Amino acid sequence: MTNANTKRHIKDRVHPPPGSDPKSTWRYAVAGLVASFVGLGLARFSYTPLIPALIAAKWFSASDVVYLGAANLAGYLAGALMARAFATIAGAVRTLRAMMLLATLSFVASATPLSLMWFFGWRFLSGLAGGTIMVLAASVILPYVATARRGLVGGVIFAGVGLGVAASGTLVPLLLQQGLRQSWYGLGMLSALLTVASWRSWPVETGLSAAPLHQAKHHHSSSAARALLFQYGLNAIALVPHMVFVVDFVARGLGQGIAAGSRYWVLYGLGAVIGPLVTGQLGDRFGFRPALRAAFLIEGVAVLLPTVSTAPLSLIVSSVVVGGFTPGIVPLVIGRVHELVPHSLIQQRTLWGHATTGFALFQAAAAYGFSWMFAQTGNDYLVLFEIGGGALMAALAIDLIVLLADHEA
Repeated sequence: MTNANTKRHIKDRVHPPPGSDPKSTWRYAVAGLVASFVGLGLARFSYTPLIPALIAAKWFSASDVVYLGAANLAGYLAGALMARAFATIAGAVRTLRAMMLLATLSFVASATPLSLMWFFGWRFLSGLAGGTIMVLAASVILPYVATARRGLVGGVIFAGVGLGVAASGTLVPLLLQQGLRQSWYGLGMLSALLTVASWRSWPVETGLSAAPLHQAKHHHSSSAARALLFQYGLNAIALVPHMVFVVDFVARGLGQGIAAGSRYWVLYGLGAVIGPLVTGQLGDRFGFRPALRAAFLIEGVAVLLPTVSTAPLSLIVSSVVVGGFTPGIVPLVIGRVHELVPHSLIQQRTLWGHATTGFALFQAAAAYGFSWMFAQTGNDYLVLFEIGGGALMAALAIDLIVLLADHEA
């Protein structure tokens, strides 16, 4: 086989042509959805509805429960940073399976609160599993998907995050009727069943082509790539007001009570299920850069909507749209990564890993920064939504500046 034929053979194995084995494509997509559901949806979002029960059962003090919640964010950042190293040592698919097992084990271990540090450690490890899965799941699956369907398949993968949000608002309250310890065991059992069910659905890894590394590095260091990393970080900031404060805003800020606030969280979760499916298809149809530009604009308006009107319709639209973009922005950014680095799986995984790490850093900093600002401004919710919307307008401005610079070059 000649050198040219060898390159073509490798490329065909890693980048299959359109129309290749759709049955395998959807099997891979479901495996990715299950991974994001377990490692990102359940492991991250199921903790929120468990917080009142943890405090009521006197497992930990109220301040310690908040501290334990931050452990998952810290673990998520660590997972994003270490994912590529794990994949290099053990292989990406083996790592994904191991992280799903780790998330499962974290649920079971959390049923026995031996000490604060014990619980902190397992919350950290559940976050580590989620961060690793976020970096590796799509990068393992999408190279084996026809280019025209990558947005849709990426949307299916990250719909698991939205399903986790929805499950956190429905499954956990039902489990809590059996008791707090039983709730952790129930989450562990569900996670174990899903892990086993998806075990053989992942693609078989093949050798990655390193031949075009010089071209990939050029793209990776381009202004468009740097702009994408910063834009994704700004998007992380913009999500925090709804993710952290929207329920409290409705319940206490507007005086409508916890039940009303919870209903908006359910709407947020419904949006999170549908969002990535819609955005992924838009990316396939119109291109990921234009779709991402439109996403920043629409999401920015939705984040700012509560500052204009607190009427029920306004809050419903804001909750659903921002919920949709919480996981929905992910397939657009991944698709854009593949556009910027079209020829190297290694560099695609590297750039996406940097994006995930930046997202985790910006979101953790924003969560703490907004909490401090909230206290300093006398519980002014609206300023948080204003900053979030401003972050997205800045992301849109950056894209337009880069676009203008590309046209002038």
